[in-house]
Amino acid sequence: MLGSTHGTLTTDFRARVEACGETPRTAVHSTAAPSASDTVAVDVSGRPLHADVPDLDRLFRPESVAVIGASDAEGRPNTGITRQLIAWAERVGARIHPVHPTRPTVFGLACHASVADLPEQVDLAVLLVGDPLPVIEELAEAKVKFAVAFASGFAETGDAGAAAQDRLAAAVRRSGLRLLGPNTNLNAFEEFRDDLDGPAIALITQSGHQGRPVYTLQELGIRLSHWAPTGNEADLETSDFISYFAEQPEVGAIACYVEGLKDGRSFLLAADRAARNGVPVVAVKVGRTETGARTAASHTGKLTGADTVVDAAMRQFGVIRVDGLDELQDTAALLARARTPQADGVVVYSISGGTGAHFSDLATEAGLSLPTLSPAKQDELHQWIPQYLNVANPVDNGGHPVGDWRGRKIIDAILADPSVGVLICPITGPFPPMSDKLAQDLVDAAEQSDKLVCVVWGSPVGTEEAYRTTLLGSSRVATFRTFGNCITAVRAYLGHHRFTAAYRSPFEDAPRTPSPSYRKAQALMRPGQQLSEHAAKQLLRAYGIRVPREQLVTSAAAAVRAAGLVGYPVVMKASGPQLAHKTELGLVKIGLTSASQIRDAYRELTDIARYENVPLDGILVCQMVERGVEMVVGVTQDDLFGPTVTVGLGGVLVEVLHDAAVRVPPFGEDQARAMLSELRGRALLEGVRGAPPADVDALVEVVLRVQRMALELGGSLAELDVNPLMVLPRGQGAVALDALAVCR
Repeated sequence: MLGSTHGTLTTDFRARVEACGETPRTAVHSTAAPSASDTVAVDVSGRPLHADVPDLDRLFRPESVAVIGASDAEGRPNTGITRQLIAWAERVGARIHPVHPTRPTVFGLACHASVADLPEQVDLAVLLVGDPLPVIEELAEAKVKFAVAFASGFAETGDAGAAAQDRLAAAVRRSGLRLLGPNTNLNAFEEFRDDLDGPAIALITQSGHQGRPVYTLQELGIRLSHWAPTGNEADLETSDFISYFAEQPEVGAIACYVEGLKDGRSFLLAADRAARNGVPVVAVKVGRTETGARTAASHTGKLTGADTVVDAAMRQFGVIRVDGLDELQDTAALLARARTPQADGVVVYSISGGTGAHFSDLATEAGLSLPTLSPAKQDELHQWIPQYLNVANPVDNGGHPVGDWRGRKIIDAILADPSVGVLICPITGPFPPMSDKLAQDLVDAAEQSDKLVCVVWGSPVGTEEAYRTTLLGSSRVATFRTFGNCITAVRAYLGHHRFTAAYRSPFEDAPRTPSPSYRKAQALMRPGQQLSEHAAKQLLRAYGIRVPREQLVTSAAAAVRAAGLVGYPVVMKASGPQLAHKTELGLVKIGLTSASQIRDAYRELTDIARYENVPLDGILVCQMVERGVEMVVGVTQDDLFGPTVTVGLGGVLVEVLHDAAVRVPPFGEDQARAMLSELRGRALLEGVRGAPPADVDALVEVVLRVQRMALELGGSLAELDVNPLMVLPRGQGAVALDALAVCR
């Protein structure tokens, strides 16, 4: 039985870790050796801790605009674009200056031969030219703040196009201006309705047409404030717009269609800013499948990233990922306009027992809480609803009252219940006058309540007066067309507010100086090589991760002496820098209890290694640890986000079970525990079939220490695999029985 080497995470563990210069709560991934300098701007890896928020006011609301390549010749593509830009400039109150080398006027406006001839310094230049690169230097000399490039044929076309885009990006960096595009479109210059009130949706799309469903929400009374079609993102990227929109007071939600992220850290920092400001970000992110990822790369020329990592990163920072454009529009619309929930409870109110049961099944399966209404509340509802109908939740009214005030009384009584935060009324089809009266009562009640009222209008027609005028005419009722979209949006709404209420930016606690562990670990690293098990365990020990008692020996006699010191029974393993799967080669012997078994095992292990031509640095004689739950904790490198931390069920079947959760640093103790809750086999940690509960605190401690290792060694550690990590019964700790480490 091994004794405990850890205390609680909030006392002994924290004190010990901080005493050696480590931070248990957070870490951030590294791509270079940490610097000893401590600044407020960067973490120990040298990466930024806060997003730069670009001032994009003059991009969206310029005072002066130059149109390079303007035209009014019939049949020319640039003519239609020029006409639209002139109309847009008039709407936003901007002065517009056409630029063309041979035209004296364009649409009656004086035309200038070159950028140098512009009569004033302009805020925005729109480039209607096939090759924007030669124009960039001219714009820089004219001190233009922003440029938009529509031209295609860049990274979306392959290697040659990617090289051209790199040249364009380099020129933009030298120029000091900010570029939207290339391969973008006119979406930023659409006409937005100015007669709508309330919080707005800001839209970001890498494919312009994919934003159309959100844009058309204006026809349903939902305000849209901005549309950023980012295209290939040679300069300005999705993250820049998230950071900017999160600071705009009129923005209630940010809706995104994302094909590829340009930089993982920039995205995390932007999402962090939105989370700290309480601004919801809803995103469709393509690339869940190999086909989707390949198509996205050919479209925008950017890396999609491993989808499981992208998914985890979004969850960590509160980005709400949805699958369909219909879900994007419905979820963003609800989050933009709904007030903060007063409770998590959802009540389903229907005129049909079947409808209520069907919707309740779907809602409960999705994780929504449908509390049973109190006996007193049920008695109150039965004043207006027959006794034989169920009003516990769902509430079945048997037919909403039409001729008097009872319907409104029912709705008001439900909304008055303190356990209720959301009332959902699914109306599967119109049946006047009952559906008309029901819709009006719901709207009237919603106007008088701070709680969310949702209606699902199931009619495929959508021309009914109750829908078009009554429901859509109210800014206080959220109206959906499908059960699924309503449930998705309400779940996101409640989840977003729970998340932001408890959110603390992990970047605030990110360590800024390397720990003593880092210096010890650096001495063990061998660039480009895989470490032996013995060396990998030394690496773990440097970061305070417990390993068994063991000795590395090079003779049978030394093995016998080591066994006596370690204590029988023992495990013997071959240890060498090229060994990854020792069990398959027969290079592990367990349960050895005598000197003769030790000598025989030593000879057998060394014979197998010679036969398999596997170089060894010796044989490990290890303490045998049997009682516990086998887990795996590891570090891998993601092309987009850098080092990531994984925890899951371990042992020899780890690749078969494939039960793991991943996080992108930085994250804290709360996220480490959330990783465990995501595992399908988490019940093993709670104790099954008479087994005692495992030491989850010790497991969390290891995850956080491995995260610190990922942070500090990210530039030199390609892969780490602690498998199995034996998690002992509660209070007894966790022991790394085996480890594999590969250096970059």
